[in-house]
Amino acid sequence: MADAKKTNPNAPTSETVLAVKHFTDKTFSFSITRPPSFRFRSGEFIMIGLMGEVRGKVKPILRAYSIASPSWDEKLDFYSIKVDDGPLTSMLQHIKEGDKVLLGRKPVGTLICDAVVEGKRLFLFSTGTGIAPFASLIRDPEAYEKYGEIILTHTCREVGELAYGYEIVENARKDPLLLDILGEDFGKRLHHIPTVTREDFTLKGRITDLMESGELFEHMPGGAFDPKHDRAMICGSMDMTMDTKALMEKFGLEEGSVSRPNTFVIEKAFVG
Repeated sequence: MADAKKTNPNAPTSETVLAVKHFTDKTFSFSITRPPSFRFRSGEFIMIGLMGEVRGKVKPILRAYSIASPSWDEKLDFYSIKVDDGPLTSMLQHIKEGDKVLLGRKPVGTLICDAVVEGKRLFLFSTGTGIAPFASLIRDPEAYEKYGEIILTHTCREVGELAYGYEIVENARKDPLLLDILGEDFGKRLHHIPTVTREDFTLKGRITDLMESGELFEHMPGGAFDPKHDRAMICGSMDMTMDTKALMEKFGLEEGSVSRPNTFVIEKAFVG
């Protein structure tokens, strides 16, 4: 009798959608079940997908998504844009509670605490859905053990697109686990600085322009960059990531990696 067909150990698992929330006509978040054996470090990304038709055949359509929940959470959260003609997001934006989503098995990424040396301030620079890995990091106790203060910047085109950032920061400050481990005052160490590029707002302009002009540092504790004590992580569009990287180097920080930690890192997976 022939052997039964073996299951591919690297094949994605099928997970159940637990919740979906639409923030704007361009962005939404969703939560899925987490396999008991699934392990990751806060800030990493994983392949997410759905079954879809590719050249007449039904196949898995997978894309890299940062995990927006911390490593200790029992579920997995994600934050996504909506692209009507996107191979994956054209379908993913219509998922609802109870649907199935494919989850990869190997999380990876550079935006983790192990890739950045200890410091007084950790800057998390994000644009759009690039805030997702930082939604994970700001709820990880390790981040507050390595850095005295965490400063999350979130730049979007329109004010309405900032809603997700406000929500994750509010949830982090009220998180029972963090309050228990770090104390009731830990929320004062988490600073949130939203900026907008296309509408009038308290801080208007590209994040790099606001840093170069010095305006950004007027809104945060400690003032301008000190390369001896400040650290940074960057996630966003290719232009934003490269421009912010250049600015970090101008300020005296040095790029690191998981194998060679240093004073700042970028997530290369989303800019190549």
